[in-house]
Amino acid sequence: MNKILIFDDDASILEVITIIFEENGYKVEISETSHDIIEKVSKFRPDVILMDNWIPNIGGVEATKLLKSNEEFKNIPVIYVTANNDIAALAESAQADDFVAKPFNLEDLEEKVAHYMKLK
Repeated sequence: MNKILIFDDDASILEVITIIFEENGYKVEISETSHDIIEKVSKFRPDVILMDNWIPNIGGVEATKLLKSNEEFKNIPVIYVTANNDIAALAESAQADDFVAKPFNLEDLEEKVAHYMKLK
């Protein structure tokens, strides 16, 4: 079963994304903080990670850099999902694999996730 780990501090977004992906057969785990990303990833072993930028403790950029600097987990695709005028630059500085701007179109998000699932 394909697994997605979602980091976002907005409970309503977490709920909507979880429902959508679970209905499509994914196993979903969520987190409202990102400081323990390595611990969460090693426990859940996701195929794709959705990362918000504005997330408590260390933020999306630092959390993604932590993950990408870890030899064991650096190849897990991270899709940056955030509301920011310069999301492309943010995603690049975080070393994310892709991005979707909030407010997002669910189809776009589903297509990006499906794309990275095919690559694994």
